[in-house]
Amino acid sequence: MAQIREIMEKNVITIEHDKTALDAACLISEKDVSFLVIMKDGKPVGVLSESDFVKRLAADNKTASDVIVSEIMSSKFRWVEPETELEDAIQKMLNNNIRRLVILDDNKLVGVITQTDLTGFLRDKLLVDKTIKNIQKN
Repeated sequence: MAQIREIMEKNVITIEHDKTALDAACLISEKDVSFLVIMKDGKPVGVLSESDFVKRLAADNKTASDVIVSEIMSSKFRWVEPETELEDAIQKMLNNNIRRLVILDDNKLVGVITQTDLTGFLRDKLLVDKTIKNIQKN
């Protein structure tokens, strides 16, 4: 089918591990994204999603300006390489019940992919395939 590199988002929104949860919340709001990749010394060390805010901040009644991102991030994030086949990435997401994957090339952050990205790509592919079949019928 396709490789992840063909549909991954290359403009990844990141934040340093020592910033506050308030900084992260403002960045998520400003950039209108659902998660951030957490960086330390130029390498990804975790992800921070909207659900992390709910589970690890709001539910514990913590103050966002008092909490460091590394305290509430998910450090066990899933990743694939740019050459990963789309089917393999989808299977990894399903097996791990996750909605996003970090894309690493030689341990360097090069992109991300979300369920929304995959859904859009597959929808477009189905539409193109259907159009081709209709043209071939005529």
